[in-house]
Amino acid sequence: MEKVNLDNKTILVTGGAGFIGSNLIKRLIADTKGTTIVNIDNMNSYYDVSLKEYRLKELERVVPAGIKYFFVKGDIADKALIDKLFAEYQFDVVVNLAAQAGVRYSIENPDAYIMSNMMGFYNILEACRRSLDYARDDKGDSVISTNVEKSQPYRGVQHLVYASSSSVYGGNKKVPFSTDDRVDNPVSLYAATKKSNELFAHCYSKLYDIPTTGLRFFTVYGPAGRPDMAYFGFTNKLLKGETIKIFNYGNCRRDFTYVDDIVEGIVRVMQGAPERKKGEDGLPIPPYAIYNIGGGQPENLLDFVNILQEELVRAGVLPSDFDFEAHKELVPMQPGDVPTTYADATALERDFGFTPKITLREGLRKFAEWYKEYNNSLG
Repeated sequence: MEKVNLDNKTILVTGGAGFIGSNLIKRLIADTKGTTIVNIDNMNSYYDVSLKEYRLKELERVVPAGIKYFFVKGDIADKALIDKLFAEYQFDVVVNLAAQAGVRYSIENPDAYIMSNMMGFYNILEACRRSLDYARDDKGDSVISTNVEKSQPYRGVQHLVYASSSSVYGGNKKVPFSTDDRVDNPVSLYAATKKSNELFAHCYSKLYDIPTTGLRFFTVYGPAGRPDMAYFGFTNKLLKGETIKIFNYGNCRRDFTYVDDIVEGIVRVMQGAPERKKGEDGLPIPPYAIYNIGGGQPENLLDFVNILQEELVRAGVLPSDFDFEAHKELVPMQPGDVPTTYADATALERDFGFTPKITLREGLRKFAEWYKEYNNSLG
C-alpha cells in the first residue's frame, strides 16, 4: 500500500452536493491543510434540489482560510467538461461518488443510470489515464493549470476512490457478504452498473497502472440524507399522517451504516492507495482493491421502524401519542430488492484499522434531531 498524504493536494469529489459527498468534503475541509477541493455535481431533480442546495450552503459556511474550495455545476457524463477540469486543476486524488442512485428508480428510468454510472465513470477513468500520460510527457507544460500551483512536478492521479454498492451482491444467499464472493447475478440495473464500475476500474488499473479502490457501501443513513431512503421517506410520510409500507412483510434485514462511519472509511482509504508493482511478465499487477463498508450488524426492518419512531417522538418530530400501528402496512417484496444485506468488513479493519462503530439508535437519534431543526427552518 502506498501512503497518500492529503495535505496540499488537489482533490476532486464528484457528487459533492449529494449526501455522502457533502459530508466527505466537510471532513476534508476540517482535517486537511493547504488543500484544493473541487466539487462537481449536476444538481439533478431525482429528489428535492433544495436539500442539495442546503448541503452546499453548509459547505460554504465552514470553508476556512488556507483551503481552496470550488463548486462546479456540471455532469460527469459531459466528457469535455471533465477533460477541462482535469487539465485546469491537475488532480492528485479523485473520489467518484456521482451516480444515479436507487434500485427501484433504475427500473423506471434506466437511461439515467447508463449515462451517469457508466458513461460518467468511463469519463473519469479516461481523465485519470490521461493525467498519468501528461505527468510522464516531457511536453506536459503545454497544458496550463490556471487554478492551482504545484510545489512538486505533477505525478498524475495518485488514487481513484469510487463508490460501489452492496447491491452488487444481488440475491447471494451466503452471509455476511465478502468481497471474495462472486457477484455475477445482479437483480437491478443499478447493481449491474456498479459491478460494471468495478470491472472498468480493474481494466484501467491493469492497463494503465492507475491505483483504484472501490467501496461497497451498505445502506447509508444520517442527517441531510437522501429522501428516497426508507428512514427519511418514512419520516416524511408519518409527519403527513400517511401510511408507510414495510416490504417483505417486515422480513428484511439491512446493514445500516451511519454517514460519519462511511466518511471515516473513505478518508482512510484515500490515504492508502493500492501499491504499483510489476508481475513476472513485466506488466503491471493491477493496483486495485475493493472493500465493504458496513456496520456488520444487520437490523430487522421492523426493529428499525420501532427505533425510528421512538427517536422521532423523543426529538419532538411526532407527538408522544402518535398511533404508529394505524400508519404501518406490511406488503410483499418489491422487484429489485433483496431480503438481506450484511457486510463482512474484516478487510477494511485489517488494512485500515477501522470498523464502523455508530449504533442504529445513535444514528437515528442524530437524524431525528436534525430533521426537527431542518423542518422548522422550512416553516
